[in-house]
Amino acid sequence: MATTEIESVSKLANEFSKLPGVGKKTALRYAYYVIGLSEDGAKTFADSIMEVKHKVKLCEECGNFTEVSPCAICSHRKQNVICVVKEPKDVLAVEKSRAFNGVYHVLHGTINPILNIGPNDIKIKELLDRVSKYNTEEVIMATNPDVEGDATALYIAKLLKPLGVKVTRLAQGVSMGSELEFADEVTLSRALEDRKTL
Repeated sequence: MATTEIESVSKLANEFSKLPGVGKKTALRYAYYVIGLSEDGAKTFADSIMEVKHKVKLCEECGNFTEVSPCAICSHRKQNVICVVKEPKDVLAVEKSRAFNGVYHVLHGTINPILNIGPNDIKIKELLDRVSKYNTEEVIMATNPDVEGDATALYIAKLLKPLGVKVTRLAQGVSMGSELEFADEVTLSRALEDRKTL
C-alpha cells in the first residue's frame, strides 16, 4: 500500500513536535508553513535558530539567558535583594509586573525526588555564594506555587536563615499549581507586594 507521507516533511514535523505544547497536528502545520516560506525566509528562520545557539549563554551571576555576561540586570541593579525563580522565562514574567527592581537567581529546576533532582542538581550553591559575596539582605522565593516549588523554597530558606538573611515567599496571589510565566502582571505585582517571611 502506497503511503502519502513525505519523509522530509515528517522529519521536520517530528522536530517541531519536540517543542513544549506542540502536538502532532500543530507540528505538521509548522512543517507546512516552513515549506511555504521563500528560500530567503527559510534561511533567515534557520539562521536565527543557529544565532541563538551560538550567542546566548548563562549570566555568570544570576544564571539567566544573556548574550553578554554579566547580564544587563546584574550589571545595573543592587544585589541586596535577590528574587529566586525556577527558569529563565520566569524572570520575564516578574519583570513584566514592574514591581521588582532587584536582581534574580535562576535555579534551572526545582527539587524533585521523583525525577531524581536533588539540591546539588540545581543552582543552590551558586545562590549561597552570591548571598555571602554581596551581603544580600533579602531573598524572595518566587518558585512556582506547587509541591516542588514549595519544597525548594523551604529547603533554601533553611540554608539561608543561619546567615541572617530575610527569606520571603510570594503571597498567594499566584494560584496553587499554576505556572509563574502565565500569571498576569497585576497578580504578580500583588504577590510581590504581599510576600511573606518563611
